[in-house]
Amino acid sequence: MNAPALAEVMADADLIHDREALEDAIETMADAMRDEYAGDERPPLFVTIMHGGMPFAAQLAFALGERGLDVEFDYLHATRYRGGTSGSRLAWLHRPATPMRGRRVILVDDILDEGHTLKAVGRWCEDEGAADVRIAVLATKVHDRCVDGVCADWSGVDVPDRYVFGYGMDYNEQGRNLPAIYALGE
Repeated sequence: MNAPALAEVMADADLIHDREALEDAIETMADAMRDEYAGDERPPLFVTIMHGGMPFAAQLAFALGERGLDVEFDYLHATRYRGGTSGSRLAWLHRPATPMRGRRVILVDDILDEGHTLKAVGRWCEDEGAADVRIAVLATKVHDRCVDGVCADWSGVDVPDRYVFGYGMDYNEQGRNLPAIYALGE
């Protein structure tokens, strides 16, 4: 069965957060993050979780740079969705090449839903010797199904317990480049 095209889904989708609200949230996050890392001798390792985290991570990195906080970039690709609308077992497609031993690491992702991916990635960073692992997400889904011990250190906006897409989040690999967050129509 093929998924409906994005245009069909958009006809009934609800706008949850527009671009201006998301950009304001990212600016607020950057202020808090600058304060956290100010005075560190070495820039934090800024690890983007692909593909969803890419648009948010780019905006956040620019906002941090405007505030004088340098970061060192790397990325990883781990997914539970593989184009679907429900998660399965975690698949590692690329691990960061930068050594993490003794580093302060910021994991940057599009959304904290239940936290399975972020928990596994955070544990991997710790196993690699990271001194500190923090999580920055654009959105946190509001529900009571989060994995124990997983929460975002910085979160831009809350989203309802619905399937959301846009600004990095996809609907069947579509709509990641939408400049806002939408929810599938109810």
